[in-house]
Amino acid sequence: MRTIQRMYILKHAIIFALTSFLSSAAIAKPNIVILFADDAGYMDFGFTGTNDFKTPRIDQLASEGVICTQAYVTASVCSPSRAGLLTGRYQQRFGHETNLRGKDVGLPLSETTIADRLGKLGYTSCAIGKWHLGGNPEQHPMSRGFQEFHGFLLGSRTYFSKPNKEKVTQQSLMHDRAIVPEDDNRYLTDWMAEEANTFIEKHTDDPFFLYVAFNAVHTPMQAPEELLQEFPEIEHPKRKKLAGMTLSLDMAIGSIMDTLKEQGLDENTIVFFLNDNGGATTNASDNGVLRGMKGSKWEGGIRVPYVVRWTNHIQPGTFNKPISSLDIAATALVQAGAENAELTSLDGVNLMPFVSGKDTSEPHDVLYWRRGPAGAVREGDWKLIAVEEQPPLLFNIREDISETKNLAEVHPEKVIHLESLYESWQSQLVEPLWIADKIWTDRQIAKHKMDVIGREAERKIP
Repeated sequence: MRTIQRMYILKHAIIFALTSFLSSAAIAKPNIVILFADDAGYMDFGFTGTNDFKTPRIDQLASEGVICTQAYVTASVCSPSRAGLLTGRYQQRFGHETNLRGKDVGLPLSETTIADRLGKLGYTSCAIGKWHLGGNPEQHPMSRGFQEFHGFLLGSRTYFSKPNKEKVTQQSLMHDRAIVPEDDNRYLTDWMAEEANTFIEKHTDDPFFLYVAFNAVHTPMQAPEELLQEFPEIEHPKRKKLAGMTLSLDMAIGSIMDTLKEQGLDENTIVFFLNDNGGATTNASDNGVLRGMKGSKWEGGIRVPYVVRWTNHIQPGTFNKPISSLDIAATALVQAGAENAELTSLDGVNLMPFVSGKDTSEPHDVLYWRRGPAGAVREGDWKLIAVEEQPPLLFNIREDISETKNLAEVHPEKVIHLESLYESWQSQLVEPLWIADKIWTDRQIAKHKMDVIGREAERKIP
């Protein structure tokens, strides 16, 4: 009898232990949070070197994570950059090469988003803020893997309330697919943080993916009056507004980080902070020593502030090798338990072995860019910019981060090698599903002339 009792007790102990293990394994899946800024200058944060803005909460996030000093996005403008980020694939592979043109275009339905993939692994996903990947019902975030959406579909809109209209437009604020009443004049960046916090508080017991795509600090230049008062020393009116908008962004990110901690999720959440492209010519942003601005293949157009934070899993510090926004999808999926087969179509890599120091090799042998008439390729320290109607531009980024010395004539063999890599990559791509208006094509070509230097010079391009 005692033997039977012992077997019974042992059996149930094993069942209990197995159940507890499986439950712990489910809980152990990390939450994934992407905090995505818009059009910010590379130097407009404390951790990247600003001397006139205030970003204490973003700086705290950076100090607690790994600052990636050579981080890139896949495009120097908004929509294709988002397409690359959310699919983990070069957007040129599926024709989403330029900003949206027309009402009937968007992220192709053939593509699978991070939210789609994480949903299969038990995650609940929420998109907040700027979508800019299509306004039709089939391209709505809730048709692309997200269970919740709180934001707007277009690429920009006002920060203060707009008059309500019964018909949903791409500038309408929405909860899921319904219009949000806008009669309280709430500042949009604050609203996004509140929606993010509400989502986090509702999902403390199951893994989630939260994509917060702020439209700050994209134009129009609108900041709360009380935040403008924080910068009496800034005389330039547009720069002062940018400072207030950036401080609001900082406060919103701080609020989200506080909510994660208050809900006991701080150590089980991977947080990515980055910008969608380089600082714009229209918002008084500062790219520091990086040449060029939004819209170009110069470093100032495609290199962005980028932080990865996972408390007690990766140690704070810096990572100084080239990485990409493409890597976020692969990193998230690996940590969520995806099978290798789920990763084969991705162009990014799992960053964790690299930023943790376990793997000391290069995350990427080569990185590529193309948008219409201008493309670029980086291998090691060497970067080639290829633009229609112009001779090749070759730079050693380690020795010349500001891209002031075109070495194409000095190293013709390097030009030939990089051109061959670029052509090989282009052979894998498809034709763009839509193309930009001629004015944008002409401007992009003009931005890459060697005698065009700085924001003021770029603003003068007709």
